[in-house]
Amino acid sequence: MANTTLPKDVKGADLSDLGGLTIAKIRTAFADGTFTAEDLALASIAQIKALNGKYNAIIFECADAVTTAREVDRRRAAGEKLGPLAGIPVVIKDTVDMVGYPSTAGWGLLYSGAGGVDLMPARDAPVAARMKAADAVILGKTNVPILSWTGTHANDSWAGPTINVAIEDRAPGGSSAGTSSAVASHMCLVGLAEETGGSIQNPASAQGLVGIKATIGMVPNAGVVPLSGNRDMVGPIARTVEDAAICLDAIAGFTTEDPKTLASVGHIPPGGFAANLSRDGLQGKRIGLYGPGWRKNTLSDETSALYERAKKELLAAGAILVEDPFADTDFNTYRQITLGTPFFDGRGLESMPYDMTCYLRRLGPDAALKTWAEFVEATKSENPFAKGAILGYMHELPDFVEALKSPETPPALPAFTALKETYLRLIDQVFAQHNLDALAYPQMICELPGLHSGDAILETTVGELNIAGIPGITVPAGYYASGAPFELIFLARQWDDAAIINMAYAYEQSTLHRKAAI
Repeated sequence: MANTTLPKDVKGADLSDLGGLTIAKIRTAFADGTFTAEDLALASIAQIKALNGKYNAIIFECADAVTTAREVDRRRAAGEKLGPLAGIPVVIKDTVDMVGYPSTAGWGLLYSGAGGVDLMPARDAPVAARMKAADAVILGKTNVPILSWTGTHANDSWAGPTINVAIEDRAPGGSSAGTSSAVASHMCLVGLAEETGGSIQNPASAQGLVGIKATIGMVPNAGVVPLSGNRDMVGPIARTVEDAAICLDAIAGFTTEDPKTLASVGHIPPGGFAANLSRDGLQGKRIGLYGPGWRKNTLSDETSALYERAKKELLAAGAILVEDPFADTDFNTYRQITLGTPFFDGRGLESMPYDMTCYLRRLGPDAALKTWAEFVEATKSENPFAKGAILGYMHELPDFVEALKSPETPPALPAFTALKETYLRLIDQVFAQHNLDALAYPQMICELPGLHSGDAILETTVGELNIAGIPGITVPAGYYASGAPFELIFLARQWDDAAIINMAYAYEQSTLHRKAAI
C-alpha cells in the first residue's frame, strides 16, 4: 500500500496492508472486533484519495459508502442477518446501471459533465442490486473506453486513460480497465467487470488478477450498456480465486429481467462457487493445452517458456496434460478477424441496435434518450458506426444491416447462431474424445503492448470463448522479464464453471505467483 494517512478514528488494527486482505480475513476481523466495516471503508477511501489521481480507476465516488458501512456495523452489533459481502469494499463498472449515477460508457456525449446527456437509470441493474443486497460497500464506478469498444485500454474515455498498476507503461486491459486498476491498487477487494470480447480476462491478466467470465446465462446483463445481448457477460475481478468466487456467488442466478438466466438453474453448486474449494482440485484432471488446432497464432518465445513452466506446475499439482487436443479438427478455421479491428471476431454484435433499444427502454420514462433514433441523433457528431469509427466494422457483420433497419425488432442472427452451434459441437466432441476436464492456455500470446502504443492485447481466445458462451477464469502464473504479468486461462464446457474455478484455485494455491503491485 502507498504511504497514506488513515483516518484517526481507525482502531489499532493493522489496516496498512490493504493488499494483504481477503474477504475471509476481513470476515474474521469483523467477527473478533479487530476492525469494523466503517474502519475498512475509511481506509479504502483514503487509498482512493491517495492513488486514484495517478491510476484513474474510479470516475464516480459513492458519497454513501461510509453510511452503508456504518449500517452494516449497526446490524452486525444487533445480531441481524447480513449478506455474503457485508462490509466488503467493492467497485462497479461504469456501464452497469446504478441509481444516482449516470452510465456514461466512457463517452463524453453520454455525460453532462463533458457536454453530453446523462443516462440516469430509474433502477439498478440486477447485478448492482444484488451487490447491494449482499451488503457490499460500493465505493464507486470505474473507467471504461468509449462504448467498451476495446479490450486493451481506456485511453479515449472522457475521464482520461486508466493506468496499469502492475506495470505503468503498459496497457491496463479493457474495457474493464478501471475495475482492474481499482482492485490492483487495493482501493477495493473485488469489482464488477463485463466481457463481450476480452473485457474481463484482459484487464485481469494485464494487472496480475483473477477474472471470471462465467457461462453465458449464469449472470444477468440487463441494465448494462450493451455491445451484444448475446455475448455480454458481467463477472468479478479480484486478487484471489476465492474472493472472485464469492463475488460470483453474489451476482449469479435467475432473474425474470434476463430470461436466458433461467438456464443457470441447477448449475450453481450447493453453497455456491466458493464452497468446497480444494488445493487438490487438479488431481487427476485431464487438461488440454494450447496449440495450432485451437488457433494458428504462435506464442512468443518468452510466453512459450513461461507456459512450459506452467505445464510443469500443472503436472506437479496432479493434472494430466493433453497436447493440442483440437489437432485434426477444423476448429481453427472458423475464427474471422473483422476488418478494421485488431485481432477481434465481432460476430454476435449485430444485435446492438435492438439491444440498445431494450437498454434505453429500461432506463425509465424520464430517461434523456428513450429510443435508438434518439441515441443516434444525440451522438451523430461522433457517429461510432461511421466508416473508420470505433464500431464502423459492424457493417461487415453478416446480419447488422438488417438489424439496423428495424431496431425495435428482435434480430434472428442466423450466422451467429450457426457459428455458436459449430463451436459448441466441436468443443463437446474434443472434450469427449480426449476425456478432458478443462483447457489451460496462456491468456496472451505475447506480453502486454505499451500504454499508448496503439497495439492491441493479443489473447489466445476471445471470439471462441464469447461466441460459444463457455466459461473462463484467469489466474496469475508468473511474470515476464519486463515485469508484465503472465497468466493462464482455464476454459471448459458450458456450465462447468465450478470445476474450472476449483482448478484455478488449486493452481493458485500450489504456485502463489501473484505479487502485490504496490
